[in-house]
Amino acid sequence: MTDTIAHLDRSDLDDLLSHDAVNDPVTYYDNVRAVDPVYWNKRWNGWILTGYPEVVAAYRDHARLSSDRFAGPFGEDLSAASSQYQNLFGFLSKFFVWKDQPYHARVRSLVNKAFTPRSVEVIRPQVAELIQSLVKPMIGAGEVDFIAQFAFTLPVIVIAEYLGVPEDGRERMRRWAEDLGAVIFVSGHDEDRMAKGEAAMTELVEFLRPIVRDKRTNPRSDLLTGMVRAEERGDFLSEDEVIANAVLMVFAGHETTMNLLANSMVAFSRFPQEWQRLREDPSLAASATEEALRYDGPIRAMARWAKEPLEIGGHQIAQGDRMLLVQYAANHDPAGFADPEKFDITRSPNRQLTFGQGIHTCLGAPLARLEAQEAFKALTAEFARFDITETTLSYVPTVVSRSLRQLHITFHTS
Repeated sequence: MTDTIAHLDRSDLDDLLSHDAVNDPVTYYDNVRAVDPVYWNKRWNGWILTGYPEVVAAYRDHARLSSDRFAGPFGEDLSAASSQYQNLFGFLSKFFVWKDQPYHARVRSLVNKAFTPRSVEVIRPQVAELIQSLVKPMIGAGEVDFIAQFAFTLPVIVIAEYLGVPEDGRERMRRWAEDLGAVIFVSGHDEDRMAKGEAAMTELVEFLRPIVRDKRTNPRSDLLTGMVRAEERGDFLSEDEVIANAVLMVFAGHETTMNLLANSMVAFSRFPQEWQRLREDPSLAASATEEALRYDGPIRAMARWAKEPLEIGGHQIAQGDRMLLVQYAANHDPAGFADPEKFDITRSPNRQLTFGQGIHTCLGAPLARLEAQEAFKALTAEFARFDITETTLSYVPTVVSRSLRQLHITFHTS
């Protein structure tokens, strides 16, 4: 054990929402991994996995590890809240990403018919055009609120148009997504998050239901129509299943990409030579996106629980034990990546884990990648360099996401 680790109090490592855990997760999780890559956290009452091979193994162990957030130990934690906040948890429980087989396979296969990489690629020209319209106002504008003017606006417009949601609902979608995020990403410092989440879910469902019903009688070329009409061997999604997974798309399609874009700018500011490399060779946009996802990705961790006893990383995991698979830490594990603290947009191979692994790999990954690739190409083409105004960056205290509170940038064309 190093001298750095030796002086740490165990409670420092057990607080998943400590200042260091939220604002400097690389150092925090390096310290956890130095103790043990499969670490028992007394405060969380579960295992914290930070090693690359251990996280990969856990993500791929679908037979023995459950993703169901409404069963096992997580279901017990939610039992009281679910009865009080029925709309919130009623629709969250239909998110296919939080379910095991066979429900997960059934719903994902139907949703996937309307959300394939090929269908996403079709909209690349429209996304590139939208990005250009967002970049132009930033030219010569001085200090820019990058999240409000770009990182939020781009994904919320894209997911709204892709779903087929009317334009007048976009600003409300942002508020609903933020309030749901406090629940989904476990914002421990927001004591009202459940009440806000219930209100947001109720309003979002009321907003989406008539839109979904209209798609049945007036089909269009959008994701909601695709989910409404999706069929596999005579199986269809119920109206509530369509709405629930539309809510999932609204939330995930907005929050994750917004964080990816903002965090990427911080990475480029720390390694300005990589901005110049991309500016000189736009064909690196795809590999730059993969490295941005690895270096400072938008998602830090996902939870599982053991359906049966198993062994991982030399530890005996008991049935019912909770596990937090920290892909953010795994993405910085020297066992998985050479020189992991270097931001290298040509890194190869780059088997980053930000979108998960196995059957639960993020369905929206192709859309997030497309938006980031086109954003990086447009921004580096227009701006030779940029300065971040904040001297100290502050992040939202959540266990699951990596979300900047704000980011102000001054862009320079020369």
